[in-house]
Amino acid sequence: MKSRALILAALAVPLNATAAGIDVQPWKPAGISSPKFESHPAFDPKTNDLYFVRSSPQFQGWRILVSHCTDQGWSAPEKPSFAGDGVEADPCFTDDGNTLYFISTRSVNGVKRDNLDIFNVDRDAKGAWGEPVQLPEPLNSAGAEWFPRPAPDGWLYFGSDRAGGLGATDIWRARLDAAGKWTAENVGPAVNSAGDEYEPLPSPDGQRMIIMADGDLFETRMTDKGWAPRTRLAPELNQSGMKVGALFSPSGRSLLFARDTGGPDSGEFFVWHEGEQEHWPPDCTPTSK
Repeated sequence: MKSRALILAALAVPLNATAAGIDVQPWKPAGISSPKFESHPAFDPKTNDLYFVRSSPQFQGWRILVSHCTDQGWSAPEKPSFAGDGVEADPCFTDDGNTLYFISTRSVNGVKRDNLDIFNVDRDAKGAWGEPVQLPEPLNSAGAEWFPRPAPDGWLYFGSDRAGGLGATDIWRARLDAAGKWTAENVGPAVNSAGDEYEPLPSPDGQRMIIMADGDLFETRMTDKGWAPRTRLAPELNQSGMKVGALFSPSGRSLLFARDTGGPDSGEFFVWHEGEQEHWPPDCTPTSK
């Protein structure tokens, strides 16, 4: 946890002016944007609630918060019912909204911990969150794991600093086998390098993946031989400042991510509409006073 925070903080530099030519706009909803660092958005498919991470301006002390869309706009963010006693981040819903993945240093069986592991939590028949479950090895490891993101083909992609990688931090993936046991593997040199790759985001159709690495946004495309060598996204997206916590719209045509602007609001949300602009992220304009 500490090493990731230091890596990411070291990459942060002030934001340049927005470049023209590609539609990248700030997304600063009232009640969500603050002088702290907001990142890692996730919209609940069942309720349209917004889950996100808020931390210090230095991107430390991560906590998952949830806000509801009301007649007055986004409600004051609060801890979700499953919140634990450690730092927690990187929320991600399954498509049906019945399960949420996240990372945490929370206590397990009454034992305090300081290592980031992947957990998931399921909803019951009434829609209430149950008790989070720490997922087993080799999905988790003696190292730190972060940003678990399921792909349509059944792989769960994530970042880790575990042994056996190509750099300090790498992108890995894991899946359940026929016996119900997890297997895990490094995604390989098309995606990973001697640098730091820490967050993978498969597209809704599984044919594309955004990689957050060395402070910038990259992409790779699926081929008949696997993932193609990654390429850096346009400079309009990769202006100065660390980029983290990307989220595709359901169509895959828009991307919401956080960038450290180095300004008064520190980490801020930006949205990229690729091609024709769609109405996303969801609007929550107040309808009453």
